[in-house]
Amino acid sequence: MKNIALYKDQFCISTDKSRLDIDAIHVFLSTKAYWCLNIPKETVRDAIQNSMCFGVYLNEKQIGFARIISDFSTIAYLGDVYILEEYRGNGLSKWLMETIMNHPDLQGLRRWILLTGDAHGLYRQFGWTDIADPTKWMELHNKNVYSE
Repeated sequence: MKNIALYKDQFCISTDKSRLDIDAIHVFLSTKAYWCLNIPKETVRDAIQNSMCFGVYLNEKQIGFARIISDFSTIAYLGDVYILEEYRGNGLSKWLMETIMNHPDLQGLRRWILLTGDAHGLYRQFGWTDIADPTKWMELHNKNVYSE
């Protein structure tokens, strides 16, 4: 996969993993992200290594992140999406979603999935809907995995 870098004003979205600030990502995910509080740094590092990642930057400072888990043929899971609170309200989450949804390696997939507790409005702008038939979905979820 070829890395992309897009610029808007002083902001950049890049898929170059060498630019990612693992420490900053870990701090946010382990202390601010309700979905993975207390996640170990090594787990964050492994997740990044095995995912397609999108970093959002103000100059060289990492201010946002998202990652995709995919086979790049049929399905993609969107996760760990965030923009630091002090940079929200600048359209960065919409730009990040546009960038992800238009990425050439993520076209023609049969299904996209995500879990969100508070950003339904953002994702609906990009065609996401509630699961049509939740009786077909199952999960095995250990919500306390990082606090055990």
